[in-house]
Amino acid sequence: MKFSILTLFPNLVESYLSESIMKRAQEKNKIDIEIIDIRSFATSPHNQVDDYQYGGGKGMVLMIEPIVLALESVKKDHSLVALLSPQGKTWNQGMSKKICREYKHLILIAGHYEGFDERILNFVDIELSIGDFVITGGELAALVVVDSITRIIPGVITSESYLQETFENNLLDFPVYTKPIDFRGFKVPEVLTSGHHKNIENFRQEQALKNTLLKRPDLLNEQKLSDYQKKIYQKIKTEGDK
Repeated sequence: MKFSILTLFPNLVESYLSESIMKRAQEKNKIDIEIIDIRSFATSPHNQVDDYQYGGGKGMVLMIEPIVLALESVKKDHSLVALLSPQGKTWNQGMSKKICREYKHLILIAGHYEGFDERILNFVDIELSIGDFVITGGELAALVVVDSITRIIPGVITSESYLQETFENNLLDFPVYTKPIDFRGFKVPEVLTSGHHKNIENFRQEQALKNTLLKRPDLLNEQKLSDYQKKIYQKIKTEGDK
């Protein structure tokens, strides 16, 4: 999978991508990332990439020309072009899977300042948002998208780790613990230190369902639960009704 990130601040992006799983994914040739500095495509004498908005108003607007020139320098016929914007579709695990499955090249345009010249929408395929809040620039959002897609590319992380992650199978993750067993009276559940693998698996499935019911009931789709999970689900609901 190839990612092209168009940004005014390449260093913000490079620092994250040079660590941890993202670094290893590149070393394994699972992903290819190119970072494009929009400013290098500026056509004004002083490399200006923003200007005042027509009609008046506060804030500078990103000019369309350098962005489109940067985009055209990397775009191919098979590329998907995404604009990071608070007005876009909210990013989720399903979208991550879909793009990973259907595309080999994703171009992400990260904005800054007051926003983009509206005409940029004529050159993109989709607008993406990571939530209903405001951040300084689109770089963080671009990294969220790249990271979430990279994790599900085969061979980047173990299949077991992937299947157990939050949002897989529409469930939140089960709680995890490490040493010490007892911290100020807060103890690790005994079942996790019992060595009984079946009981541990049952406990984790039950806790994942409880977590989801308590924190994100909107995620639950009973039709996607296994027969065993459905039994646990009904048990938890019955206990909650008492």
